[in-house]
Amino acid sequence: MNGKLLKALNVFARTVETGNMSHAAQELLMTTSAVSQQIKQLEHELGLSLFNRSPRVLTLTEAGQLYYQSCIQMLALSAATSEQMQQLQNNPSGQLKLVAPVGFGGGLLSAPLQQLINQYADIDIQLTLSDEPVDMIKAGADLALAIGPLQDSNLIARHLVDWPLVLCVHHSHLLANEISNDIEQLTKMPRIAHISAEYALTHTTTKQSVKLPEPRITVNNMQSIIQLVCDGVGYAILPEPEVRGLLHSGELKLLCTDWQLPHYSVFAVTPARDILAAKTKAAISLLKENFAALSRPKTVKNNNKALI
Repeated sequence: MNGKLLKALNVFARTVETGNMSHAAQELLMTTSAVSQQIKQLEHELGLSLFNRSPRVLTLTEAGQLYYQSCIQMLALSAATSEQMQQLQNNPSGQLKLVAPVGFGGGLLSAPLQQLINQYADIDIQLTLSDEPVDMIKAGADLALAIGPLQDSNLIARHLVDWPLVLCVHHSHLLANEISNDIEQLTKMPRIAHISAEYALTHTTTKQSVKLPEPRITVNNMQSIIQLVCDGVGYAILPEPEVRGLLHSGELKLLCTDWQLPHYSVFAVTPARDILAAKTKAAISLLKENFAALSRPKTVKNNNKALI
């Protein structure tokens, strides 16, 4: 509600309730003249008199009586709305609309979301999983998780974590029995890759950089790539946190462990607002905390090597 109108309504209501402009002025820490001007301005805008005036008595006109009833309703609504806004700003509450890549639905979000709803009883979560670009403004999303830098200047990205990428194959695949770190062996087998990301390998000792063979299959969904690798279709670069359990169980094996891949960055993305709601701040904090814990993986023994 317009601040000037809200002030005028409050002046009018206190004048009605005290029955005197002077008394209303004292309560509101205003001059009697200022109170009178506020009421005259209301009357001018309405085109009606709100008070019957006499030297000693101030009573409401019929229009004034109707306007007063509406006035106290508007003031009550404004106070309730202000309280709700204050609650949203200071106390994590309301529905959090979160958008994340499909791969994060495989367990990466379980701990932070459970912690969020356990700590804040007034928060509900609407989670949307998609590997396609999402228009946050159109979708009304509060928060999105994204991989890599942003192109949209209308959004703000906050760095959460850097996670490793690993070259993997299923334990039943022919490549899984190869102890050699010879990159040439990879040219003999089909590679699966995400349609929007390509990475080079760097030798841990010589720092030589090489590109992997062109993929035979490209996919726009990381969970589908993981499934194809688990089905023995080929090998792929995979996000280590998303396949950590499969590596520990031995279902997936690391390839070419003398070579390393770059880390990938995860960002918390929000619309470009000056002030974030408390629910969004709480979610970002818990995501950062939990993702940092995932950055400290246990040792995975594989092909006489270890991933730390």
